[in-house]
Amino acid sequence: MRYTEKLAARIASAQSRLCVGLDPRPDLIREPLKDFLLRVIAESAPHAACFKPNIAYFEALGSRGIALLEEIFTAVPKDIPILLDAKRSDIGETQKYYAKAFFETWGVDAVTLNPFLGYDSVEPFLGYEGKGLYLLAVTSNPGAADIEKQRLADGRRVFELVGDMARRAAGSPADVGFVVGLTNADPDILPVLPDAPLLVPGLGAQGGDINALRSSPRTAPVLINVSRGVLFPPEGESIATAAARWRSTIQAAL
Repeated sequence: MRYTEKLAARIASAQSRLCVGLDPRPDLIREPLKDFLLRVIAESAPHAACFKPNIAYFEALGSRGIALLEEIFTAVPKDIPILLDAKRSDIGETQKYYAKAFFETWGVDAVTLNPFLGYDSVEPFLGYEGKGLYLLAVTSNPGAADIEKQRLADGRRVFELVGDMARRAAGSPADVGFVVGLTNADPDILPVLPDAPLLVPGLGAQGGDINALRSSPRTAPVLINVSRGVLFPPEGESIATAAARWRSTIQAAL
């Protein structure tokens, strides 16, 4: 089964496009970190289309963080895709080993990649059947204007070159999609990117407007990420209730 098929099946069965970002901040957590993350997964799973651990939060804890990440992978129900937010970018053999680590050793379903080292930095991931890649196209930070949205001499913008990479990868065993931040999802961005899976961060704490995606004619699966809004809901609201609320908000808009 291709990654896009697995993701589409989960979206349909859960009636959800909510991607739950697992960004654990020990300074905000008042219980053992493992217990907290297992509780987040258990309570939000019925409402989740995908789980997205951000590797930085686990690497910051050293070896125990990596061990915890590996335990998290086994706790996610098998029908829910795991998208590892790693944003790796390197060349040659190094990138091959990143691909081996993520797809072979850890067996995650998809990863985020920084494509700005060029197409050959993406190629080591393309040969993995049933896996997905999300290439950074237009991210949710203000700095997206520094490079990603800059105009080239021929009038195109830099992120359109990332779209060309996905077109070039057509027919590969892995599926290629894009990261498009909700806070920077201008009306003229999505129409020039191929109809491929989208990971859309920026809803919730970052202040993105979900209506920016309304009426989009795209047919490929779309994931809307919420991290802090699920992990650290308002006082008096449970994680399960927060996840259900965000799922409903997203479904009503899309």
